Amino acid sequence: MTKHGINAAAVSAAVVLAAFGPAPGSAAASPHSRTAGPGPAVVSRFVPAPCPKPPEPIAALSTARCGFLEVPENRSLKVPENHAATAGRTIRLAVAVIPATSAKPAEDPVVFMAGGPGGDTFDDIPFLVDSGLNRDRALIVMAQRGNLYDRPHLACPELDRFSAEYVGLGHDSRQAERLLLDSVKNCRNRLAADGTDLSAYNTTENAADFADLRTALGIPRWNVYGYSYGSDLALTYLREHPQGIRAVAIDSVTPPHIATLPWTWSSAREGIENLLDVCAAEPGCKRRYPDLRRTLTEQVRRLEARPLTLNARPPSGGDPVKVVLDGGALLNLLVANAVKPPDVPAAIEELAHGRPERFARARAADSVQTVGRTAHGLTESVACAEWVPGSTPSDVLKAGRWAFPGWPDTVLAQAPQLPFQHRVCRVWDVPDRTSTQRVATVSTVPTLIVSGTFDTKTGASWAREAARTLPRSTSVRIPGIGHWVVPQSPCAQRVLASFLARPTAPDTDCVAGLTPKPFTIIPK
Repeated sequence: MTKHGINAAAVSAAVVLAAFGPAPGSAAASPHSRTAGPGPAVVSRFVPAPCPKPPEPIAALSTARCGFLEVPENRSLKVPENHAATAGRTIRLAVAVIPATSAKPAEDPVVFMAGGPGGDTFDDIPFLVDSGLNRDRALIVMAQRGNLYDRPHLACPELDRFSAEYVGLGHDSRQAERLLLDSVKNCRNRLAADGTDLSAYNTTENAADFADLRTALGIPRWNVYGYSYGSDLALTYLREHPQGIRAVAIDSVTPPHIATLPWTWSSAREGIENLLDVCAAEPGCKRRYPDLRRTLTEQVRRLEARPLTLNARPPSGGDPVKVVLDGGALLNLLVANAVKPPDVPAAIEELAHGRPERFARARAADSVQTVGRTAHGLTESVACAEWVPGSTPSDVLKAGRWAFPGWPDTVLAQAPQLPFQHRVCRVWDVPDRTSTQRVATVSTVPTLIVSGTFDTKTGASWAREAARTLPRSTSVRIPGIGHWVVPQSPCAQRVLASFLARPTAPDTDCVAGLTPKPFTIIPK
């Protein structure tokens, strides 16, 4: 997916800016007041500002209107009498309004809710533009609270440095656990010392931010598109703030009422099993890689009993680094989609014959970390308030044993991609929000649910659970695609465009007959 600019000549900037309030350089938009329970109103406003300048320029930002949404950090704090704003501090969230490329765009824009939580939202813009999100309507991108370009940015350089070192450690080793917990503690203490209210960085506040953004920009109705955690956020937003929502599209869905730590195992199982089943049903793959499921189990057991330590060069280049390949590392590489689905059978076969290079290089990739970019503060605050409470380490192990019977307990005791998370959350220490957040969204707003059959992070079958309380929903399942479907699938892009044009009658015909990409067949 290449990065490219938009056709600025096809856009009337004056029309776009008129539709969404004052132009850059003019006075800030009028403050928007919204009652948040008893007491004075909550105040938020949009303040124009120059667009961010990422290290790798994003062409779409050259014609965008940017600024900050100013909101209270914690809307639940009591406000002193005769005050017009909430107690506590105000935070600023980076916003970009990217004009449509069409000469006659639709009046209702689409607002994007990124995955993560905690990743760089603006870094997703090239994928959104390449997928046609701003072809027929303006695209609005806002960095969720605490993300890069926000003020404050809840970065944890300590955790970035741990991730780079983790590639050379056993996935469940005591050394890895100690280093991780030390990093978490140091980051938490630093953020708290800066005055950050970590309890306020949650999905409820995120959703309220987007509700305030719509009103602050003067938009009567808009469409919502979110993927992964962004689908959790979008469904929360739809439940809590349905006003002004024309349609919702969710991709790689995480229904908020089922997002728990043990749940990660069901998605890992589904995505991996689907891939293995497709290989077994494809004559060439089955012939070259017979009984791939057994081979994978054998390799997980072998590596967990006798981990490999070797030097591998990261795919991006640079000097080789020390990596440890054990059973847990192998499982997490598969869940992270670190080896692309068409190459997975070949990589497993090579590993079984003493050639671990594909997996070793994939593991080495994590040694190259951009320190200070990811908002781990948001990640941990959401995970520890909303996903982890209500389960125990034994619940995670039980779910792992169900997902992959016969695999070593040392692999199954750690939730995929969230090692030692119960202990991490004891250090992070934010209030339990499950009673507020684990609620199914019931709505008649037209909804599109897009899933990939090879998704190991948010299994495709969970679309059914989300659709159960969304009677006007349309679900599409794209074969052979992993996490975040739309940028990887031209068919999904067409379906999404059709849905945004006609939310109650999208054209899904292109899905019929789709098949996964052929697997890589290595010579014997």
